[in-house]
Amino acid sequence: MTSFLFYILAAFAEIAGCFSFWAWTRLGKSMLWTIPGTISLVFFAWILTKVDIDIAGRAYAIYGGIYIVCSLLWLWVVEDTRPDKCDIVGAVICLFGASIILLAPRS
Repeated sequence: MTSFLFYILAAFAEIAGCFSFWAWTRLGKSMLWTIPGTISLVFFAWILTKVDIDIAGRAYAIYGGIYIVCSLLWLWVVEDTRPDKCDIVGAVICLFGASIILLAPRS
């Protein structure tokens, strides 16, 4: 359960960090937005190392599904754009795939 929290924290840290650069380059915000954005991206990288999985590639694959759902939440809450049916179906498919990777029996 702790790993799930780390994945969610990592996703929002990555999204916030990337969004700061988006705001600077695409929305005309001050370049100063990149300072907290860079800190957020460093926090993202560090927090993702805290998940309870021994293989980085597998941790990143599982993270991908959670990242997509968190991105759609960001879209809705921060950017005030409600996800459409295709967004939701795509996110469910990604979570299903991430669940297979997470829960598959391994030898």
